[in-house]
Amino acid sequence: MNPSTLIGILASCVLLASVLFFTAESPQSFINLPGLGIVVAGTLAATFISYPLKEVLRVVRLVGIVFRRENTYIRDDIKELVDLSRLWLKGDVRAVENALEKTRNPFLRNGIQLVIANTKEEEIYDLLRWRIARLKAREHAEAQIFRTMATYAPAFGMIGTLVGLVNMLEVMEAGDLHVIGPRMAVALLTTFYGILLANLVFKPIAVKLERRTEERLIAMNMVLEGISLITKRRLPSFIEETLHSFVANYHDEIRDPEPPSRRGDEASANA
Repeated sequence: MNPSTLIGILASCVLLASVLFFTAESPQSFINLPGLGIVVAGTLAATFISYPLKEVLRVVRLVGIVFRRENTYIRDDIKELVDLSRLWLKGDVRAVENALEKTRNPFLRNGIQLVIANTKEEEIYDLLRWRIARLKAREHAEAQIFRTMATYAPAFGMIGTLVGLVNMLEVMEAGDLHVIGPRMAVALLTTFYGILLANLVFKPIAVKLERRTEERLIAMNMVLEGISLITKRRLPSFIEETLHSFVANYHDEIRDPEPPSRRGDEASANA
C-alpha cells in the first residue's frame, strides 16, 4: 500500500475515533443510516448524470490506484534508452528491434520504432507530444470525477438537512422528543457526512490522482527527450547524464541556502 495513503487512513481513523468516543455520550449518536444514504445515493446519482457510464465505472479502478504504491520505472527507462542509443550508434537495427520486444513501456517502444522507420525528428516530437497531451487530458478528467463528487456530497448533505428539518417541523406540535430527535439527527448528520466524504475521501483521491499524473508526465517527457537525443545520434554518456537530470533531487532550483564560496571555505576549514 502507498505509505502516505496508509498514514492518512490511520490519521482519519484516529480523528473519527476521537470524535465518536470523546465528544459524544454515545458513539451511536453519530450513526444515522438514512442521512448517510441521502448523501451517498445522491452523490452517486448526480455523478452518473454528469458523466458517461464508462467513465464512472473507472472510479473503482482509480480508487485502487490510490491505495497501490505505483512505480513509474523511470530509472529502468533511462537504462533502456541508453542501451538502445548504443545499439543505434552501431547501426545494428536488428539488435534494436530485438531489444524493443523486451520493452514494457509502450510509449518508449513506439518512439524508437519511429526512429527506426527514419521518421523526421519534428514528426516524432509532434506525435509523442500529442500522446502526452492525450494522457494528461484523460487522467485530468478522471481526477475531475472525484472533484465533482466532492462538490455534490456537501450539497446533498444540505438537502438531507432540509429534509430532516421539514420532518421535524411537522411533528413539532406533538412535543415528543422521541419523534423529534431522530429527525433532528438526520438534519444535522447529513451535513456532517457530506462534508466528511468531500474533504476526507473525494478531494484527497482527486489530489492523489493529479500528483500521479504529474509524475507520469515527467516520465513521459524524459522518454521523449531521450528519443530526441537518439535521433540526433548523441553519445550514450551524454544521453544518460541528461536523462538523470529529470529525476535528480534539488533543494531549490533558483536559490542556494548560502553562497557557494562560503560552502567552499567551510569545507577547506574542516579539511
